[in-house]
Amino acid sequence: MANKGKAELFAAIRRDARLEGMSARALARKYGVHRRTVAQALASPWPPERKKPPPRRSRLDPYKPVIDAMLRADLDAPRKQRHTVVRIWNRLVEEHQAVEVSYPMVRDYVRQRRAEIRMEEGRGPVPGFIEQSHRPGAEAEVDFGDVWIRLAGTLTRCYLFSFRLSWSGKAVHRMFLTCSQEAFFEGHVHALTLLGGVPYGKVRYDNLRPAVAKVLGFNRSRVENERWVIFRSFYWIEPFYCRRGKEGAHEKGGVEGQIGYFRRNHLVPVPDVATIDELNAMIDRWDVEDETRRIRSRPQSIGERFAIEAPLLRPLPTERFETGRLFTPRVDRYSVIVVRTNRYSVPARLIGQAVRVMLHASHLVVYHKGQEVARHERLIAKGGSRLELDHYLEILLKKPGALPGSTALEQARRSGKFTREYEAWWAAARRAHGEAEGTRTLIEALLLHRHMAHEHVAAGIAAALRVGAWTADAVALEARKVAQLGSEPGSPPPARSPALAWLDEPGVVSLTERRMSALPPDTRGLPSVTVYDQLLRRPAAGSPSPSGEEGRP
Repeated sequence: MANKGKAELFAAIRRDARLEGMSARALARKYGVHRRTVAQALASPWPPERKKPPPRRSRLDPYKPVIDAMLRADLDAPRKQRHTVVRIWNRLVEEHQAVEVSYPMVRDYVRQRRAEIRMEEGRGPVPGFIEQSHRPGAEAEVDFGDVWIRLAGTLTRCYLFSFRLSWSGKAVHRMFLTCSQEAFFEGHVHALTLLGGVPYGKVRYDNLRPAVAKVLGFNRSRVENERWVIFRSFYWIEPFYCRRGKEGAHEKGGVEGQIGYFRRNHLVPVPDVATIDELNAMIDRWDVEDETRRIRSRPQSIGERFAIEAPLLRPLPTERFETGRLFTPRVDRYSVIVVRTNRYSVPARLIGQAVRVMLHASHLVVYHKGQEVARHERLIAKGGSRLELDHYLEILLKKPGALPGSTALEQARRSGKFTREYEAWWAAARRAHGEAEGTRTLIEALLLHRHMAHEHVAAGIAAALRVGAWTADAVALEARKVAQLGSEPGSPPPARSPALAWLDEPGVVSLTERRMSALPPDTRGLPSVTVYDQLLRRPAAGSPSPSGEEGRP
């Protein structure tokens, strides 16, 4: 770019030469420049560009032919056995003693020279890109992107599903703990429901395993997953499968860039959430906020373009597709079913029977004879177990000694369901009734969870612990009282009239303490047993008395 100060100088010289008729010598003297500069100004109003100095010699110059030879050899080498920059640098040091050459020098030269050598050898032009145009409502792109979040205090790897309309740029996201087929389907259903329709043209995919069972050769022929064929036929989705590798990623660059944008702008810093549902609620809000932004130099925002595109989408089917996968395992003798290498508990009454399991992306539901009998959060890692203590209570009534070391109890403690109040009440019940009977009493109290809220039973346990009542009936009485009052456990009770003050008294009290508190104070002294000492000195029957008489019987 021309220097602005020099351009003004040239304009002044040309003006004085034209209006004042000044000579070149006079102009050079007036402006303090060389006569050659005056000649340049009079010849053209454009100041000449500053001459670039010749490039300095580099310590890499003697080794450039060697590097070029390595790069030319790579043109015919297997793709995974070509020279990296590190390998080239190591070879220069080891084979040519180029200890004065640094890694950045080699890196910068190879970055520029590799493409030039490919052109010189006639191996094709430098890769370029062509901007594409899309019709409204016709095309979309789908992909998963991996994301790290802090879930319940633990750094967890999750997968961000993204469905992006190509014309408007409107994108819908959903976070899952896996990129399984169930998550793939649930992400589609969520996105299509929010968008209100299905694109009538192509939807671009890479070779995701939930959709593609096998890639045939190097063309676009695919063996599709059977459930995916049913799903896309249900929603009238026309898939377009991209090529493998980096070239395929360029064919759906819109969703690739969208995932990167979303990750950088909404997931930095790393989100810290208690549940995945909490994060998905935040993601839904972010998707709405992103409708106000513009993509590059488009005159309309994403939301404005989507308002034009939404009516052009194909309507959704009236019925909803079942995204879960059905399994029919049999319950083993541990009251456990195995689904995808993980073990889940079911009620003990179903031991030996077959059940139906509907596996979803984040949870699974167990059915027996058309009724839901269990629901668990889905395990991600292989070989895990999720056991519910409530499913084993009938067995534990007969085998109370198995409770202290049971895995179900350990998991209940980790999840916070079996609190310190439960532990303290259990310990007190065992001291009062013995190990076996005290444990049975606890199990009877735990059975209350089946028809009462967990908060109410926990409040009943805490109340029974305060008054020293170690029976399940006492826990039930106090729990029913909390349920009838409708108060939250731990919150102060509302003020009552004197006529209803009795409701604020403990529901379980000690009758002995109540009777003792009503008696007048006892002023008598402590009783004495000294008069009974003479019985200790009485001789045994049949033995002579000290006075020579027989003792009385």
